[in-house]
Amino acid sequence: MDASAGWARMWRLLNEEERSILRANSIIAHYKRNQIIYSEGDEPKEMMCLLKGKVKIAKEGVGGRSQIIRMIRPIQYFAYRAYFAKERYLTSATACDLSTVCAIPMTIVDMLIHANSRLAMFFIRQLSADLGIADERTVNLTQKHIRGRLAESLLFLKDSYGLEEDGATISIYLSREDLANLSNMTSSNAIRTLSSFASERIIAMDGRKIKLIDEDQLRKISRMG
Repeated sequence: MDASAGWARMWRLLNEEERSILRANSIIAHYKRNQIIYSEGDEPKEMMCLLKGKVKIAKEGVGGRSQIIRMIRPIQYFAYRAYFAKERYLTSATACDLSTVCAIPMTIVDMLIHANSRLAMFFIRQLSADLGIADERTVNLTQKHIRGRLAESLLFLKDSYGLEEDGATISIYLSREDLANLSNMTSSNAIRTLSSFASERIIAMDGRKIKLIDEDQLRKISRMG
């Protein structure tokens, strides 16, 4: 489900009174690059919608190594699963860029769900779709080779955030460490594989900027794994 379409669809499920309740209880917050939005172990109190910017969702793994679970793009909502599961956050959220977030108290969301069965079904479908995506990603990150994993990550970033005006540069600049954490590999392997892609004229690099030169070949590498 497209994120912006999903948020618009949820809004359409509400009547005017319910929309007024959301407006009255929403809080707009601004985050700087690398600023933490919530941390593992925090109590989930708000559902969040990214209005502007980019956010990464990550989980600390063995030896303190971070694994990026997913990337959030405008207009996509996040940070609500743990509340429904009656858990504390199992992940952390960090702004990758200057970001603006709308936060809605989960108590308000919970109240609306109990009063609006269509809204409840919407969340069931969304969580089910997210679970399917997570299952597929788990298989890809564990079974694909390094080249396939990195190619998939670059295409995921392109599909999520689009390209700059030149029609080739991915419109998000991640560190090599973040790219590695997104692709389930070490930073050194990510650097070597990026260099390999560059020497094969599949991509071009300028600092953190990555330009796609041969997207078809990148998709082939991702597909073959």
